[in-house]
Amino acid sequence: MTITVGLDVGGAHLKVARFENNALVDVRQFACPLWKGLENLGHSLNAAVPLLSGAQHVAITMTGELSDLFDSRRKGVVVLADSLTAAFGHKAQFFLGRRGFCDAETAKTHPDDTGSMNFLATAEAVGRHRKSALLIDFGSTTVDLVTVRGGVPEAFGISDAERQTTGELVYTGLTRTAVMGVVTSAPFQGRWVGLAREYLATMADVRRVLGEDLEDIDLQATADGRGKSQEESLARLARMLGRESDFGTLAAWRVTASYIREAQLRSIVDGASLVMSARPLPTGAPVVAAGIGEREVVEVAGRLGRNCESFGQILGLDGALMTAATHHAPAVAVGLLLQQAAKTATRAEL
Repeated sequence: MTITVGLDVGGAHLKVARFENNALVDVRQFACPLWKGLENLGHSLNAAVPLLSGAQHVAITMTGELSDLFDSRRKGVVVLADSLTAAFGHKAQFFLGRRGFCDAETAKTHPDDTGSMNFLATAEAVGRHRKSALLIDFGSTTVDLVTVRGGVPEAFGISDAERQTTGELVYTGLTRTAVMGVVTSAPFQGRWVGLAREYLATMADVRRVLGEDLEDIDLQATADGRGKSQEESLARLARMLGRESDFGTLAAWRVTASYIREAQLRSIVDGASLVMSARPLPTGAPVVAAGIGEREVVEVAGRLGRNCESFGQILGLDGALMTAATHHAPAVAVGLLLQQAAKTATRAEL
């Protein structure tokens, strides 16, 4: 049996996709708080052993080089490439965007092509299944927006610096983003209240106040290190307004939380509008939703007047596997792309 594994090595999570005989069989996410130390990558890899066991090929993309554990992105790429090669040896193949897959030494020589290319892996995979589409990958920390035309990703920017300028990278996430990074004031009981510009609450808290279940997707610690119940989330959100949670009813606080969520979604719609104004898509081109914010992307697509399909759906998956593939799309994408690259190389040799 041929086993290929796709890894998306982030600064907060490790995402792993396992393929057996070219078929996706499992996808999971593991907490990996790199900013607390490189040993956390080892802990995450150990937790992922059931998915990694027996792998002959390991496709790797990364964003973890952005962690403030490293002095620079270049240093982050070098350290992560060395660490992953120590774990997987010659099996490790790094995705370098338009350069394709390379070994660790090449990855370290081209750090700008190695770091933060997971968006392009997902977009390339989308292009294998849809000729025209707008990929919106709404993750725990950021949103990637990439148009696909003729089955080819159309990215104005490649680096984060370029993509933050073009609107293709919106730095807002479903769970980890601090509330103070989304709005500076919010309505509460008929008045506008300026928010504390402190790391007191996150968008995960906002969504728990609104009644969302984030148990399987919010793996990081809370802002105050306390629990993740709705009551504890409400207490953190209330502090943002200089208040205690008993200053208002749950219904009153949900109005405030809804406003904050709405502001976040508007920033994504604005980014998508900017991207599509530069690269207009055919009327029938769908939005392809990826990331743990898949359900929110469906709403964004509606505001853009477009149909929405999930990443797992366009791959022909269903059930829990479709959801997992959608939530952790880059890990699935690099695994698919490495398998396809291997097939192409085999045909060329014949």
